[in-house]
Amino acid sequence: MTKSNDLLEVRNLSLSFGSVRALRDVSLSAKSGEITAVVGDNGAGKSTVVRCVSGVHQSDEGDVIFDGEVVNFTRPDQARQAGIETVHQNLALVEDLTVWQNLFLNREITQGLGPFRFLRKREMRNQARDMVSKLAVNVPSVTSTVRRLSGGQRQAVAICRAAGFSSKLVIMDEPTAALGVQETRKVEELIQRLRDEGHAVLLISHNFDQVMRLADQVWVMRAGQCVAGRKARDTTAQEIVGLITGAIAA
Repeated sequence: MTKSNDLLEVRNLSLSFGSVRALRDVSLSAKSGEITAVVGDNGAGKSTVVRCVSGVHQSDEGDVIFDGEVVNFTRPDQARQAGIETVHQNLALVEDLTVWQNLFLNREITQGLGPFRFLRKREMRNQARDMVSKLAVNVPSVTSTVRRLSGGQRQAVAICRAAGFSSKLVIMDEPTAALGVQETRKVEELIQRLRDEGHAVLLISHNFDQVMRLADQVWVMRAGQCVAGRKARDTTAQEIVGLITGAIAA
């Protein structure tokens, strides 16, 4: 058990892929009701850290402590069951399925016994409407196929799916990278709403202005190490850039 009040704590995480040292003694944390940003150049190790947290990778050394317990997820579904949801950069949506089908993908509500089970489609559609309306997502209809949605609407569906199943921690990997100004603003509003509802949000972003607008805590990674942590209110985008490049000492 950890005595910290952090929902997530990563302690001295190290991971190698063959001869490549991807992570070296990385330590960082995230609290409920806060947006925690992880920033750094490409190859700094940001995505590798969140993949260790979400059960995609298993570290060679170190601990992941979630909700007061040391966890050793070996599959992403174990992380989801514990309350960790991840919105990947590619969104992992099926374009030819409807919004409600994507929301309940691999979480289908069924009835019956053994192999004789049937989908409770009406219940899933109704729950999907409630999930979407709760986040005020601008999606035309839960019966629309994802293929018909704009980039911002697709991102909103992915965020809605992550927030809608008793998640405690929502990890977002570059959630607005491919969006325009208006769609970015709407997605940022959703992220802030998740924080206001008490979720912990772990945000990976190259957009320093976005990080300074949204984040409560910023962790800086460089060459597989977490080199600095700053409260967003106590730093600037210029300092963060300097920490990333090494121009400013941690």
